[in-house]
Amino acid sequence: MTALLRLDRVACIRGDRLLFESLSLTLNRGDALWLRGPNGTGKSSLIRVAAGLLRAAAGTVERYERSALIDENAALDTELPLRRALDFWARIDTVDGHSVDRAIAEMALAPLAEVPVGMLSTGQRKRAAMVRVIASGAPIWLLDEPANGMDDAAQARLVAAIAKHRANGGAVLLASHFPLGLGDLAELDLGALA
Repeated sequence: MTALLRLDRVACIRGDRLLFESLSLTLNRGDALWLRGPNGTGKSSLIRVAAGLLRAAAGTVERYERSALIDENAALDTELPLRRALDFWARIDTVDGHSVDRAIAEMALAPLAEVPVGMLSTGQRKRAAMVRVIASGAPIWLLDEPANGMDDAAQARLVAAIAKHRANGGAVLLASHFPLGLGDLAELDLGALA
């Protein structure tokens, strides 16, 4: 198996509170790991540590490939029409418009391409963030509550996109209160580490 992401004996402190310590995990091609546990146990913090947005208090984080992140913010300019906001990220990720088109179709957002991001619902913004992740071509997906606000049809599209990504050799680190119906999903209960 080819490792895409490895955390070795990682600790995370937020404020004065130790969220977890001595946490080790490896994501290989095709893997998906579901981070679960009550609010405040460090799911989002672990995602941010894996992304390199939050420094681990101890241990090492090694990313062997590019990663793409969804968190509580869609990171899309709310003033721009959806397609232009997505094209901004496509330029940063150096992907072509065809990748964006395919990802927009995959998440069924073509009818909303000219709608300003600020007018989209929470679920539509999550789908738009997922378009950004899919189009990026990054092998490592770091998904923090990606299904928030999504209806059943949108969640089914999300699950299909994750399955396709894994089948193509990608890996997923998923923080969620529920497993989304993904098959062959490893679990890490951060609440049990507290």
